[in-house]
Amino acid sequence: MKEKFWTSFGQFMALVPSEDGTKINWINYKTGVKHLHFRMEVENKQAYIWIEISHPDAGIRSLLYEQLLAYRTILQAELGEEWDWEDCYLDPYGKEVARVGRPMKEVASIFEQKDWPILIAFFKPRLIALHRFWSTAQYGFEIFK
Repeated sequence: MKEKFWTSFGQFMALVPSEDGTKINWINYKTGVKHLHFRMEVENKQAYIWIEISHPDAGIRSLLYEQLLAYRTILQAELGEEWDWEDCYLDPYGKEVARVGRPMKEVASIFEQKDWPILIAFFKPRLIALHRFWSTAQYGFEIFK
């Protein structure tokens, strides 16, 4: 069911044009910066979306996070909401990452097709906002490419 949801979501999002009119793989969004990713996850009836910085070097990860912090006002303006900022988070594999994101407030299961509209309504506007944000902010991260 997870695979079916993400395939359906990807097909749904394929109809959404990018800022410059090019085609985007919304599910596997390419930021162009190694170790900087847009993540979406659904587990235990909870959904999450975040920007993750997973660089293995703590110093570089910190620099990337500080650069993202410099764009906080722009990010918040695009999202229209405040997200949680974590400079050091242990992912499920015990790896340290920095991340900025938020959980979905509603309860929905990826295994219940009737809940999919709730999940899509959570992910779609935030993913589009992240894209708008990144269309501007990416130039501030050129040094990390």
